[in-house]
Amino acid sequence: MVQPNTLAIALAALLVLSGCGSIASSTNSLSDDRLKSEAAGSIGLSPGELALLNRRTEGTNTFFAVKSRDGKEYNCVINGGNLLSFGMTNPPSCKRKGS
Repeated sequence: MVQPNTLAIALAALLVLSGCGSIASSTNSLSDDRLKSEAAGSIGLSPGELALLNRRTEGTNTFFAVKSRDGKEYNCVINGGNLLSFGMTNPPSCKRKGS
């Protein structure tokens, strides 16, 4: 049988972790231009050659899609850029759509 103290600690930890994700999402400071710039560096293009198609933030990750002037689309994810990471980011991971 689960001890009451163990259950209380597990519930408290769950609440703290879910709160952290909410804080990270609501304090995301990555602009559209910053996302294009970060993706451009990862793909090897200039930011002016990319158009941001969409974006969504889940916890500490921002998922976004960009399209180059030659019509190639890339799906990217970047971690950070929020209060919990003090605005710092890891380099994005971008992959060509469909590969």
